[in-house]
Amino acid sequence: MTGRAPKTLLLAAAVLLPHSAQALAADDSNLLRARAILRRVPLIDGHNDYPWETREKAGGDILKFDLTQPQPQLDTDFARLRAGGVGGQFWSLYVPASLSGQEATRATLEQVDLVYRMVERWPDQLQLARSAAEVEAAFARGRIASLLGIEGGHSIDSSLGALRAFAALGVRYMTLTHSDSVPWADAATDSSHGGLTRFGEEVVHEMNRAGMLVDLSHVSADTMHDALRVSEAAVIFSHSNARGICDHPRNAPDDVLLELKKNGGVIMVTFVPGFVAPEGAAQVKLYQAEAARLRALHAGDRKKVAAGINEWFKKNPGPKATLGQVADHIDHIRRVAGVDHVGIGSDFDGVMTLPEGLEDVSKYPALLAELLRRGYTDADVEKIAGRNILRVLAESEQVAKRLQAARPPSVATLEQLDGAPAPAN
Repeated sequence: MTGRAPKTLLLAAAVLLPHSAQALAADDSNLLRARAILRRVPLIDGHNDYPWETREKAGGDILKFDLTQPQPQLDTDFARLRAGGVGGQFWSLYVPASLSGQEATRATLEQVDLVYRMVERWPDQLQLARSAAEVEAAFARGRIASLLGIEGGHSIDSSLGALRAFAALGVRYMTLTHSDSVPWADAATDSSHGGLTRFGEEVVHEMNRAGMLVDLSHVSADTMHDALRVSEAAVIFSHSNARGICDHPRNAPDDVLLELKKNGGVIMVTFVPGFVAPEGAAQVKLYQAEAARLRALHAGDRKKVAAGINEWFKKNPGPKATLGQVADHIDHIRRVAGVDHVGIGSDFDGVMTLPEGLEDVSKYPALLAELLRRGYTDADVEKIAGRNILRVLAESEQVAKRLQAARPPSVATLEQLDGAPAPAN
């Protein structure tokens, strides 16, 4: 319930005041425990879209969204990151799926540059991290370890050379698709290949060799299964939830969670209300119908389709959600896959609404306190906050060393493995 409470509820609360005071004291105790954990272990968030917000609203000028100053129009600034106990952040190198080819690759390079400029401008706050050890070193120095993650395989323009170049720049994960399928992999809401193509499998192999985590957020269930079958390293979901709670195609089904457990990967639970609240399942059906209408209306014009979808979301923001519902997803994933396979991937500054209780980057301790209240141990919460993703990062580095010693870089092309692409409509 939001807003003012009815008088009858206020009277009931007054009658129960001693019990409520005890509960508040317990909550305060759990909040103190959560904050103590975040002094020992870096909280590593899998996805924050500050770079794209800055590109869109400030032309890429980070001083116009100076994080040393309060930024009420954003979810992120340094004061709130510190209050939230954030020790590591994957900054999303998002560019929209409406961009393609060299245009998408160039825009992604500019996003890499933006994060580099952030680290250079605020060295007392941020430190670039390319490895698990560098995350730990940054945390020990009191800096927020800054990692890079590409959101969408369209950024590499179906080029393994471009993929390796991004890895050399320090990119540590790539989401295989965004909202639209790429020529070699299916997206969650745009399926045309039945999962990964042969070239898509080669992309996964080359990501393993480069030490880049395979990110399965945004992809179809078929692509999830294919990537888990093919990958020689643990995979991640940088910002996704459990389909068993919210039957949204962006979330992971239970059979995928079981495969993730065998793979050793991590699903980083997101705060996007449409992926959190069970009502998000109905919302996505409406979205899919509108997306199909827009694609028919603007055949071949991806930018007009994207603009129409953005306008639709403004008019149809979707369900509300709560911190407790986010914790429900963590409960479900722990029950199915185990606590070793859960992380946090907020999607702050990438969505229009957020759950009650998780309104900005200062709120992570409240979520961890809720887990402690539900009976999670300190060791459990340490894993969810950062230890699980640190383990996956470190293991991917070992896999990369082994594969680099075993085989040379692949020079395969999309055309060689999948044949000539179908002509555009």
